[in-house]
Amino acid sequence: MAPPLVSLCAWCQRALTNRTANRLTVVRGSARSAAARDGRSKSKWMGVVGLEVHAQLCSNSKLFSGSRVQFSAPPNSLVSFLDASLPGTLPVLNKHCVEAAVMTGLALNCTINKKSKFDRKHYFYADLPVGYQITQQRCPVAINGSLAYSLYVGRNRNHLVPKLVRIRQIQLEQDSGKSLHDDARTQTLIDLNRAGVGLMEIVMEPDMCCGDEAAAAVRELQLILQTLGTCHGNMADYEIQRQIDILENGGKILNETRAFDYKTGQTISMRDKEGKQDYRFMPEPNLPPLVIYDNENLSTNVNPEQVVNIDHIRELLPELPNAKRKRLVEKYNILAEHSFTLVNEDGLVQFFETVVEQTEANPRKVIGWILNDFLALLKQNNLRVNQSPISPSALSELLNLLEKGFISSSAAKQVFAELWKGEGKSAVQIVEQKELGLIQDHRKLEQICQCVIEGHPAEVSEIQQGNWKVLNKLIGQVQRATHGRAAPTLVKSILEKKLS
Repeated sequence: MAPPLVSLCAWCQRALTNRTANRLTVVRGSARSAAARDGRSKSKWMGVVGLEVHAQLCSNSKLFSGSRVQFSAPPNSLVSFLDASLPGTLPVLNKHCVEAAVMTGLALNCTINKKSKFDRKHYFYADLPVGYQITQQRCPVAINGSLAYSLYVGRNRNHLVPKLVRIRQIQLEQDSGKSLHDDARTQTLIDLNRAGVGLMEIVMEPDMCCGDEAAAAVRELQLILQTLGTCHGNMADYEIQRQIDILENGGKILNETRAFDYKTGQTISMRDKEGKQDYRFMPEPNLPPLVIYDNENLSTNVNPEQVVNIDHIRELLPELPNAKRKRLVEKYNILAEHSFTLVNEDGLVQFFETVVEQTEANPRKVIGWILNDFLALLKQNNLRVNQSPISPSALSELLNLLEKGFISSSAAKQVFAELWKGEGKSAVQIVEQKELGLIQDHRKLEQICQCVIEGHPAEVSEIQQGNWKVLNKLIGQVQRATHGRAAPTLVKSILEKKLS
C-alpha cells in the first residue's frame, strides 16, 4: 500500500517565538496576538495552527484513468496514455474515489455539494508532465465540517479535554509522479506510476494553538479514515511538533511539502515552497460538473448504479471512533480515558471486547489487565496487538481462574508472564506445572497458620493487646510459607479465629 501524503499548508508558513511569553507560535499569514482576543500586552502571542492533509484514496485504479494503483511496482509500469499526458487523451472520473470522498465528508460532518467542479492548478515539476494538476479548489465535493478530538492535558497528561477543529473543505485531486535523484550520476529519473493516483485533500481551519493539538487532531483523523477504509497507510501524527522542536533548537522552518514514509514513521521533504507561486487556477474543460444525488432528487430515469447517492453512503457509515468511545463507556462502565486508549490502539477494542465476552471478570477488572499489563508489554516490545503472543482466549482463561478463586492475584501475574513467552501452554497448564494453584485443603492451611502463630509470639502478643494491624504481618508470613498459594481472605479468617 502506498503511503498518503501529508502537506504543510500555507497557513503554517510563519513561526514566531516570544521569549517573554515563552511560547512558540505557528500562525496563518500574519501573526495574531493574544491581545486581540483578551486585551493583554501586544508583546505576547498565541499559537494559530491550520492544516492541510493529503490522503491517498483506497482505489484499485487511478482518479482519471484505468491504470492500476499498486505500491512498489516496477518504475513506469502503471502508466496510461493520460498519465503520461499524451495529446488527445481525456480524463474519466473514478466513481469509487467520489464515494470515498463523500463518505469522509459525512464522517466529518460536512455539507456535501450536490454539484462540484474541477479546476486546473498550474505548476511545473519534472514529475508533472502535463504541467497542471486537476483539483477542486473553488467548488469542492464537501464543505463546512468539523472534527472533534480530545487532548491530554495536566502535569501528568492524564486529563482529557474535548476539542473541535472546523473543516473548511474536502476536495478530490490527482497526485503527481515521483522524482528519483541519482547523486552519483548527477541525474534525476522520473517514475510516473504515482501520477494520477487519487488524493483527498482535507483543509482544516486554523483553530489549533499548538503542536499537541495539531498532532491529536491528525491522529483522530487518521483513526476515522482507517475506520472508513477510504485511505491507504498511516499519516504522520507529529509534523507540526517537528517544526516546534526545530525552532526550539535554533533551527529554521522551511515552507515545503513533505511526504510520510510509513516504514520509518517519519516525513521527508518533497518540494520547496519558499517562493510565492501563481497557480493560475482555471476551470477544467475536459470534465463536466460532478453531480451527486440523494434519495430526494434521484429521479426514476437515473440508473442508481451509475450515480453517487449521499443517503446510500450514509447508511454504510461504520461506527466512528468517537461513537465507539461513548458506547464502550456506557456499555462497560469504564472511564472515558480508558475508552480513548482502547480506540487509539489499533485492534485493542476488539481484543478487549473478546476477553469480556469470554470471561466472568468485571469489565473494569479486564480493562485494568489490558492497559496495565498487556498494553505495557506491547509498548515495551514495540509490538502491535495482532502480534501479541497472548490471545484474547488465553487472557480470558487466566482471568476466569482468578475470578473463580483457583489462583491468587500474584500467581496470576506469574501465569501472565509465562503466557507472554509464547510457548503454547495454556493458563491451566502453567498453573499445574508451576504449582501456582491456591491451597484448597482447609486443614492443611490451618496447620500452616498455626505454625506461623507459634513462630511469632511477639506479634501474637501485640494482637492480643488490641493492635490488630500486626495481623497483616502474619498474613504475609503465611503467604511466604505457601509461596503465595493461600487465599488472603481465607488466611485472615483462620488467623482471626485462632487469635480471638
